[in-house]
Amino acid sequence: MSQGKDKMSEIDDHIMKRFDIQKRLGKGAYGIVWKAIDRKTKEVVAVKKIFDAFRNQTDAQRTFREIMFLQSFKHHPNIIKLHSIHRAANNRDIYLGFEYMETDLHNVIKRGNILKDVHKRYIMYQLLKATKYIHSGNVIHRDQKPSNVLLDTLCRCKIADFGLARSLTQLSDNCTNDTDPTLTDYVATRWYRAPEILIANRRYTKGIDMWSLGCILGEMLAGKPIFPGTSTVNQVEKIMATIPTPSQEDINLICVSGVGSSMIKNACTSQKVSLKSLVGGEASSDAIDLLNKLLVFNPIKRLTAEQALSHAYVSKFHDESEEIELNSSVIIPLNDDVRLSVDDYRNKLYEIMSSHHNSRPVKTLNKGVIKLNPESLIKQDVKSKVCKDTERYLKTRYQIKEKPYNTLSEPKLSHTQHRTKTNTANIKSDSKIPKQYITFPADTSYHKVSGDTRKTVQSSSEVQTKQKVYRKRTMNSKSNIYMSFNSYNQNHGVITQTALMELKAAGLR
Repeated sequence: MSQGKDKMSEIDDHIMKRFDIQKRLGKGAYGIVWKAIDRKTKEVVAVKKIFDAFRNQTDAQRTFREIMFLQSFKHHPNIIKLHSIHRAANNRDIYLGFEYMETDLHNVIKRGNILKDVHKRYIMYQLLKATKYIHSGNVIHRDQKPSNVLLDTLCRCKIADFGLARSLTQLSDNCTNDTDPTLTDYVATRWYRAPEILIANRRYTKGIDMWSLGCILGEMLAGKPIFPGTSTVNQVEKIMATIPTPSQEDINLICVSGVGSSMIKNACTSQKVSLKSLVGGEASSDAIDLLNKLLVFNPIKRLTAEQALSHAYVSKFHDESEEIELNSSVIIPLNDDVRLSVDDYRNKLYEIMSSHHNSRPVKTLNKGVIKLNPESLIKQDVKSKVCKDTERYLKTRYQIKEKPYNTLSEPKLSHTQHRTKTNTANIKSDSKIPKQYITFPADTSYHKVSGDTRKTVQSSSEVQTKQKVYRKRTMNSKSNIYMSFNSYNQNHGVITQTALMELKAAGLR
């Protein structure tokens, strides 16, 4: 009991009044994250407490960037939503309320047996959608990596952590002396860093993020990081041993110093290893092709997010109406090209928090800074859209019988290769909806629902009806595999509750 009180003492009283804290999810050097319920909205959220958020200029700038960019990108379904910001009683810490996600891509990849090919394609598609949206605002994330990609049980992913993001509009072309301490050489981040960043080229481009996405794709395919360098030099050596040797013209364009040029040339002498052998022989040809077009030495020659969305690897999910853009550049209220004082960042943040609170609802942080096109914004209630699309999908394809019930587990979906005439499955769900007994047509264009299988007695008329459904389904079974994926259909790309429970048991979340 005393231990529980000690944990609760880490949270300010006014935060306890706003949130019903359920459990602590993790603690690090920079803060703590709890799972909680927002007492106002009744939503499950993640509450993050940042220790001494304004301890120095670098941390103050990073905190300010994180909040400003998250507020600006909150309308995209594949970017984590920041619901609320709260001052701490000591005026040093700060609390952030985020939407809750079950896990992250790093932990899922680490588990090793969760992601199927369809999951990887769908995750890549969502990351490209989000990156296109960020880049349309003339912003680069600069820190995309698996631990910054959050996931839920429906395989929906969201990009998080905008502490290193930069506005290219504010970035001065002449700012060659800016060492940007926030881009510290963290080991875990180094593995996803583009060659031009490793050799200290400050000419930031959107290609930086595209390189990181290539590394993420490679890691999903290989099941481990593909460039785990032990130092900056070793990182460059691993990269140059895998990608094609750049031309002298490309080296001269990217390397602004003799040191960088020498590093690249020395690294090119290493024995070559193909990307295909690096990620394993099971990777599909279109996955390898996308990988080769993202992991290119010259950032100008890498695919853009928009171009990558048209690639064969994600073509099954490609839908231009879902791939929204901003119609103007995102610029944060303070000049991000100059490092200001701690008080400047703190006071400006509190000023914005105050004005935001007094003028709700708002769509922009600073009038004239960013204009979002309402016609291009995706529907706000994604959850409702999922339910409606799934219900429509099931009603038109399956025979459904309803029976009331109460259970405490997520739908468990898995791939199956078995062909049977009928499969009756007991779906278990967290949500309090009627239990459904779904009779699947006998083909492989669906995912079998695991549960208590129950035998049914079928009349001759029922058999004839099912045979008609079966013939209708098999004519179009191949195309149905990816049907409604862009609407987050629950019958595809589901990470099972069993897998998540294994993650939790292993202490990975």
